[in-house]
Amino acid sequence: PVPPGPTRSARPLLARQDAREQLVRLLARGRSVRLTGARGAGRTSLLDLVAEDCADLAPDGVVRLSGFGRTSADLLDDLFRSVHDAPLHRPAQDELLACLREIGAVVVVDDVEFGGAALDELIDATPECAFLVAATPDVPAPSAGADVEEVALGGLDRAASMDLLERGVGRELTEDEKNWAGDLWFESEGLPLRFVQAGALLRQRDRLRAGAEAVDEYGVFEEAPPADAVPRSVLADSGGEESPLPSLGEAAGPASLLASRLSASARAALRLAVALGGELPHQAHLPALVGDTHADAALGELTDSGLVSPVGARYRLAADVLVQLEGAGYADGLRDTALTAATHYTWWAGHPSVTPERVSAEADAVLAALAVIVPGTQPPAEDEESPAVRLARTVAPAFAAGLHPGAWERALRAGAEAARLADEVTEQAYFHHELGILALCDGQLDRARTELETAIGLRAGLADQRGTVAGRRALALVSDRSGTAPGLVAFAATAGGEGPDARREESRSPAGGVPGRAGDTATLVTHRATAPAPSPAAPRKRGGGLLGFARRNLVAAGAGALLVAVLGTVVTLGATSEGEQDSPASQVGVDPSASPGIDDEGLGADKAEGEDGKGDTGTATSRPTDPGPDGMPGTADDPAPSESTGPSDDPSGTKAPGGGSSPTPPKPPTPKPSGSTRPPTSKPPTPTGSPTGEPSTSSSPTSGPSTSESPPPPSSSTQSSDSASRPATSGAPATTTAGSPQPGTPASPGDPGTLI
Repeated sequence: PVPPGPTRSARPLLARQDAREQLVRLLARGRSVRLTGARGAGRTSLLDLVAEDCADLAPDGVVRLSGFGRTSADLLDDLFRSVHDAPLHRPAQDELLACLREIGAVVVVDDVEFGGAALDELIDATPECAFLVAATPDVPAPSAGADVEEVALGGLDRAASMDLLERGVGRELTEDEKNWAGDLWFESEGLPLRFVQAGALLRQRDRLRAGAEAVDEYGVFEEAPPADAVPRSVLADSGGEESPLPSLGEAAGPASLLASRLSASARAALRLAVALGGELPHQAHLPALVGDTHADAALGELTDSGLVSPVGARYRLAADVLVQLEGAGYADGLRDTALTAATHYTWWAGHPSVTPERVSAEADAVLAALAVIVPGTQPPAEDEESPAVRLARTVAPAFAAGLHPGAWERALRAGAEAARLADEVTEQAYFHHELGILALCDGQLDRARTELETAIGLRAGLADQRGTVAGRRALALVSDRSGTAPGLVAFAATAGGEGPDARREESRSPAGGVPGRAGDTATLVTHRATAPAPSPAAPRKRGGGLLGFARRNLVAAGAGALLVAVLGTVVTLGATSEGEQDSPASQVGVDPSASPGIDDEGLGADKAEGEDGKGDTGTATSRPTDPGPDGMPGTADDPAPSESTGPSDDPSGTKAPGGGSSPTPPKPPTPKPSGSTRPPTSKPPTPTGSPTGEPSTSSSPTSGPSTSESPPPPSSSTQSSDSASRPATSGAPATTTAGSPQPGTPASPGDPGTLI
């Protein structure tokens, strides 16, 4: 990044040509190199020159990354986004590794803070890339089997140090200044940063000697520098003409002296950087944070004096400057300064015009402010909110939308701690829920389950039904990803407010099947046998949505078709069973059970033995074949038979196969039936005889039964019913039927009660 203000010429790189050529040769051969050097040794300046020399070595050119506060996973994601145009897309791990294997570039990473296996993972993930990583000597070295070359960067020699100092001052050094610079070189071991700061000290000394009170050299639109820009004591002691050289101690730790001679805006920016742990906000925020509309120009002052150095796309306090400024009292009121920054960032990050990418670019300063104010968080007063909780709640969604997972996680953890200290349970549940979502996105299912269960427990204590449902839905996704829940079933159950392990209770079929209606029992039992009930130990999976609805329709349609087939089978079996010879239904007809014989002597019947009604009733009589107008046989409107015949003295017989008839032995007389019009419960006899179907030799049918009102004894009725329902066979006594008149009582043709 280029600070605002007049264009400045780049500082020359002295005594680094050999290291520069060595690095380029190794990278040209496809080797990865690790450059180690102390802070302030000029590693960043050397990397800038090497990157320019390697611009044409790889198909994808040179990719510059910053490793400050970054993990190997973060750097892999940054490398992917530097080469591929994938806005609003965060690839999965497999997709990310597949894309990284196709990248061929020289990757230059400054300020790497990890080594060992993590560095091996970074290099192995991109086999077509050559890495140049810069780190301090205290960072762990690569593993023993890693194919990484080591290049150490030391300090400058005496001559190069003098040359660098003269270039910084812009003139030749005096003899006293050369001696002073020699002592500094011995003290700092040739560290280039110390000579940059020493050059700034000599420039300030020259200004003091000249008594410069006009427009300052940094382009600030002021008629004169602030009165406190140069201490009055210095001017008084020097008389405005001569200023002594700084002491060796001041030259070795010049931050306090340099800061005292800067403008008020620059000093305020230094206080802000000290409060944020060395992180300097972007120059666009300095006017609002400092309270000076021209405070953005303070960055140029700090850069020229060597108090800040670039780290990626932003600036931080240079090496050892933070400790020196804290000793000079710049840490006083640290929490208030950080609180001011937090309030500003809360307003700025929540503004609709600020994009998530801009918030993500300022993540380090925002997180630094959170780290300072969270430990001192206390429960706020009524109708107030905790500043730390507000800031974390505002920036966390922006970090997520800006695809900055590292900053997202740090903001969520800081917010959860702040909410706990402030006793804001609702916000604490929110942060734990978001941590679970982040873990789910990263594939860390166990951690996601833990965070989500914590959030659900907190929200359940608050009776937050909506938040509880959201947590259970997310927990169902975790279970689905881990394979411990039946997918959409658990999601549908939890969407209704039930627990994650809740299952919808369903009625299950008994072990023996569902009993059907009378007449369909056999069919339904057979149908149920084809679909056994599920085991209670294994709950059935149920589909959800349109798929489950379609399956239910198919099952219902199949069941209906099967039911129609079963009913058709039952009806068909019933219809075909009527054609069987032994079916009782085929034995019912309207033909008389007896007919006149071939000699036309009428129906034969045994004569009564006496008037007491104990004689035999003879053979079965016929009944009118015409039921009359009402269609019911045996009623008063039935037509009378054509002829009435009294009881015969000769026994009736059955036609034998040879043409003769076999006599029927007489039977005890049956009592006459009652005058009830209820038809008999027994079936009429079926005529038997010769194969030609000739009936017995009775001459004519006998008319209806007697009109006696006396009820018959039960035994006689049973005997009569049994005799009427038994067919006559050849060689056996002929059956008789109830309904013949008693001896001596003429049968009236119009009797309404005719029994068969």
